[in-house]
Amino acid sequence: MTLLWLLPFLDYASVAVFALTGALVASRAQLDIVGFIFIASLTATGGGTLRDVMLDRDVFWIVDPMMLGMATLAAVTVFFAAHLLESRYRAILWLDACALAVAVPAGVAAAVGAGMGWPVILIMGMVTGCMGGLMRDVVCNEVPLVLKQGELYVSCAFAGALAAIVAERAGAEDGLELLACAAVTFTLRAGSLVFGWRLPVYRPRPARTLPPTRQDLRDK
Repeated sequence: MTLLWLLPFLDYASVAVFALTGALVASRAQLDIVGFIFIASLTATGGGTLRDVMLDRDVFWIVDPMMLGMATLAAVTVFFAAHLLESRYRAILWLDACALAVAVPAGVAAAVGAGMGWPVILIMGMVTGCMGGLMRDVVCNEVPLVLKQGELYVSCAFAGALAAIVAERAGAEDGLELLACAAVTFTLRAGSLVFGWRLPVYRPRPARTLPPTRQDLRDK
């Protein structure tokens, strides 16, 4: 089974939505229009580029430079329209959730099309979905959404890619496993934003104090 016929559509959708999030983050950083285009393009292509390099594929935006044109158009649009949004941060969160739900299936499709096993499929789904946003936030000195304490983000990508694998093993028809991947990814991310779904985080505990030994008592 191959899902490569779906990959260009997923990449286009992922580039468009991730570019919007990158441009909105650039607006919060008050960059000029060139900065908008750079951050939008970095966000839109970062995860897919890393995916293609790791899978030894032709990098998708080099094969189809129109991807960069789409990112540029998104950046210019946001540059002139960002002030119309009531809350740019809220828009970033929801657009990012939509982009994640498209990019993870794109990573899964690329890995399946390359004939990779399930561990690589999981990793490619997470890399494609998460790395562009991580690059965006680090470059713009924002707290990375990927690493926000307790929030579901990377875990959404993991669960979505896992859902695709389970659906494929269960005999889902071509393309339905990607639909399952997108649905699980978006549902978990939206639940984290709306209902506060969280994973438990590490809590440091004080070190245990051992009782004194006989030697310690003699030394006193």
